[in-house]
Amino acid sequence: MRLNFLPNFPDGEDEVSLEAIRRELDMDAKKSLPDVIGIRKKMDQTFALRRKEIVEEQPPVSRMVERWPALFTETQIYDEFSRVASKNLRQQFYEALDRHTPSLIQMMKSKRGKVGQSLESFLHQIDTQNITVTRTIVLRCLPMFLGDDDSEFCRTCFDSDNGEDSAHVPVGILTVIPEDDPKPNAAGLHLHPSIVAVILEGDLVLDDLSSYPEAFCLLFGLVYALHLDYPRSMRYSFEFIQKILLDIGQNKLSPKMQTLKNALMSS
Repeated sequence: MRLNFLPNFPDGEDEVSLEAIRRELDMDAKKSLPDVIGIRKKMDQTFALRRKEIVEEQPPVSRMVERWPALFTETQIYDEFSRVASKNLRQQFYEALDRHTPSLIQMMKSKRGKVGQSLESFLHQIDTQNITVTRTIVLRCLPMFLGDDDSEFCRTCFDSDNGEDSAHVPVGILTVIPEDDPKPNAAGLHLHPSIVAVILEGDLVLDDLSSYPEAFCLLFGLVYALHLDYPRSMRYSFEFIQKILLDIGQNKLSPKMQTLKNALMSS
């Protein structure tokens, strides 16, 4: 689900005046010590121009990075999601994920067959003393549990690699691991990465993140802000985040998600 939200231009502003503010914003964002408060004000002012550009022109992500570099920062991703969806993305994402985690783990452990074995290989590594580890494992288990395929979405490389393997990935997360990682295969959890990056249309648009949950949360915010399609191979995982965790569009649940919602509510 993407919102075709097109707000009116602010009173007294038109496309020409807002474009002038955008150019100022572009210069501000590229300073070595950006004025965060000033950038937020100008991002608020130019929101209508940005939405018009995104919804009507559907520009490639590289074009948005060029024109709106401030949008590709943690603070502005969360702010933009609030502008578009009127939700506190970070707070609601983590609070809902943590609230549902005990029930999700119980459901995942009840799975049988090959899926159950794959889930168990991840779930037994849960550390109740480390919330980031627990969140990582639950989010990595979610596609298996829901029947999605995360083989293209979840990418892994060594910190000495150049990341070219991600050039064909439309939407994904790249986990960069040390050369001496004990589990250097793509299926590993890699709970202590060097860095984690967000991939959009083959480019690393955020490349200095510390954890998989942080990357997934910010990725979801960018997909929403940029009016992008969810990756088809991860449709149920993204539907879960949107409709169950963030409570957006719950009146149009897929049968699978309705069943999961009912199970979570009764647990």
